[in-house]
Amino acid sequence: MHISRFLISAMLIATPALGQSTGSNPFATPIAVTEGVVTVNFTEFAVIPDAGTEAARMNMLVDEPGTRRLFVNTMRGLIYSVSYDGKTVAPYLDTNAAEWGVPVNFQGTERGFQSFAFHPQFTQRGTRGFGTFYTYTDTSNMTPKADFLPSGDPHTHDTVLLAWTAKDPAAATYDGAAPRELFRVAHPYPNHNGGMIAVDPAARAGTADFGLLYVGSADGGSGGDPFNHAQNLASAFGKILRIDPLGANSTNGKYGIPASNPFVKKAGVLGEIYAYGLRNPQRFSWDPKNHNMYVADIGQNIVEKISLVTAGANLGWNKWEGSFTYGAREVGMANQRSEAGVTFPIAEFDHTDPLLRRPAVTGVYAYRQTAIKQLTNKLIFGDNPSGEIFYVDADTLPQGGQDPIHRILLTDKGSSRTLLQIIQEKNTAQGKTPAVRADLRLAVGPQGQLFVLNKRDGVIRLLAP
Repeated sequence: MHISRFLISAMLIATPALGQSTGSNPFATPIAVTEGVVTVNFTEFAVIPDAGTEAARMNMLVDEPGTRRLFVNTMRGLIYSVSYDGKTVAPYLDTNAAEWGVPVNFQGTERGFQSFAFHPQFTQRGTRGFGTFYTYTDTSNMTPKADFLPSGDPHTHDTVLLAWTAKDPAAATYDGAAPRELFRVAHPYPNHNGGMIAVDPAARAGTADFGLLYVGSADGGSGGDPFNHAQNLASAFGKILRIDPLGANSTNGKYGIPASNPFVKKAGVLGEIYAYGLRNPQRFSWDPKNHNMYVADIGQNIVEKISLVTAGANLGWNKWEGSFTYGAREVGMANQRSEAGVTFPIAEFDHTDPLLRRPAVTGVYAYRQTAIKQLTNKLIFGDNPSGEIFYVDADTLPQGGQDPIHRILLTDKGSSRTLLQIIQEKNTAQGKTPAVRADLRLAVGPQGQLFVLNKRDGVIRLLAP
């Protein structure tokens, strides 16, 4: 949801300077429909069961190499295990079960069980991280005191980061005790909630990044960041945080703040912050070749963007939406990419493009494998609602705009199709009303394979040579 029903709050945003031209279509040339198109095959890898009459709202797929299983979560609170061949799908944990005391708030389109991650020592007996994994969940239980508060009212729900410890990591289902709460965020609005959590897969034992948890935190919702959270370095909203989940030097004593974080020991600044100026950091990842970190940050109602993330980076929101100055739901066309110290996007697209429908960027992965040669060395991302999948060159990064963006289409029964078209055909075969949006998600497997998830037909698809 991009345009919130809390419009009154959005009026608090500053308006563009007088005399500055504004526009809702900053990229007059649409994304090329046929030029540079890459087509790939796919297989139906696995199916996640419906939740009643509703298709499973899949949100993440995570590889756990020690147990040779993939894990998939749904917004309603379930984690499923999936065998590496996709033939065995089984419930692993219901985080919404009453015994845990953390009921999942999955109302609307954006709230729910957001993300999960495994400690890299999950299967290594005798280590500090043995059996440990983490979940990031919107909850309706707002009784405990929140660690991070918004800069104003109201208070719709909390997002809670939990640590779980399995007794036997290889067990078919979770066999541990109740989770330990690491921190809790009080959210003022129902949109722009907790985002992705992940550990850097390339970090090795003994390095500064090993076992640290990166946590995407959106700006708190409504429209335009009415409390100016994203640029406020004393606020946890609108940030990527970086914590040591096994440490204890945080304010609440339940997790650690790494000494290598960029704002540690700076007065009035949260030491947890790794990067700031984000609106809704939907997905982030690291390039396995050069270790670049990328984020797909959902825009307000004009520009969606993919950005390079470095320690201490300011990604611009809410002063900038993409390469453009922002104010009152408009972008300024003058002085583009002109503020020193702001990290501007490498790629971006606007909401008027005819390929899209109320866009929301997602992704983002650098494909460095050679199995699908036409995707090798491509940075791959997509548009959540339309299901369009895109790429740019991962070795020669663009400097903003949408001209470098090209489409990836799926080969189906001899023709090239979008994901939404394939979902609609599947819905018809399932005896369901065809979906009007895809709710695309991308994920990476144990050998760098690319998986395509969605919230409309329950099918996990694997891109294939």
